[in-house]
Amino acid sequence: MKIAQITIKFLTVATIAFFAATSFANGTDEKHDNQNDGGRVNTKEEVEAYILHHIKDAHDFSLFSYTSDEGERKHFGFPLPIIIWTSEGLVSFMSSEFHHNDDGHVIVDKNGLKFVKLHSKILELDKGAATLSFDETHHATNAHKVIDFSITKSVVGILFVGFLLLFWFSRLAKQYKTKKIPTGFARILEPLVLYVRDEIAKPNIGEKHYRRFTGYLLTVFFFIWVLNLSGLTPLGFNVTGQLAVTACLAIFTLVIYTLSGNKAYWIHMLWMPGVPVLIRPVLAIIELAGALIIKPFSLLVRLFANISAGHIVVMSLIAIMFTLKESLGVAGATGLSLLLSFFITLIEVLVSFLQAYIFTMLSALFIGMAVADHSEAH
Repeated sequence: MKIAQITIKFLTVATIAFFAATSFANGTDEKHDNQNDGGRVNTKEEVEAYILHHIKDAHDFSLFSYTSDEGERKHFGFPLPIIIWTSEGLVSFMSSEFHHNDDGHVIVDKNGLKFVKLHSKILELDKGAATLSFDETHHATNAHKVIDFSITKSVVGILFVGFLLLFWFSRLAKQYKTKKIPTGFARILEPLVLYVRDEIAKPNIGEKHYRRFTGYLLTVFFFIWVLNLSGLTPLGFNVTGQLAVTACLAIFTLVIYTLSGNKAYWIHMLWMPGVPVLIRPVLAIIELAGALIIKPFSLLVRLFANISAGHIVVMSLIAIMFTLKESLGVAGATGLSLLLSFFITLIEVLVSFLQAYIFTMLSALFIGMAVADHSEAH
């Protein structure tokens, strides 16, 4: 039985490593699509540019790409809705209208307005402008930013994981109502739910208040964990590697522990007892900065930096098969790349769980500090 379990784990990790390697061919890049080599990524500079482009969000969903015998780059995927607020109001169209030509800049004309996508950002051309102009530092001089509400690749990932979690836990809740012991996939979810409740919520929030916040902690834990794992698949999601997403999660925790703070929590923060009166205002400023800025900032940066760094490292190791093929040979470079990326992917599977655990643990700790009884004796 133990051998069978080890074999299953090995095959699972090997599959994920293979998925990570194949995901290197996913995505589109305006810069590489227009090169004479048909978009192939071969040099060190091209690899670096591709990796930085790959970890960013995208306005379309590309499943895989390849270069035809004629040298033309082919992309398979589907477009996503572009929804932007412009100088004339709300404008929407599909991302497929942004295609590539010789200069890489396509003007989309909608409702009398012209739009161009530059470095994955949508810009609105000034009135009367027909092409995009640049200054000596390569900044656009005749276009301005728009407010972007588009359904991007990260939004698709969030919706997909959200519906997936809703489906899983709806079935788990239904089985609890009809059966004493869950069956099927619910038997995997149950110990994880109990772990978050008994090892994270109860010890950090306390027996008296933990039930109020367990739902949020469970949601955050599974949401981050599943999104982290999905980033290791050929789908190419890097949702938790987007600063906007981690900032939103940190703000949710900030709002919860700020609004849930009891009287003793605010007294100890704003007018700390047992401290000389002249020092209390200084401590109040420090405590407020820690609660409103430092704590949420630490949450969002830790998750964002670890996940983004993991993607960059994995893709950099995969790129060895391209950058070192001349010195090591195709077989040697490919073998070294797959070996190193396999072990790093194995670590990334652990990091996916660890980052979800740390974010949930710190959220529970901050909430527990806000709702705890801060008596004088304590």
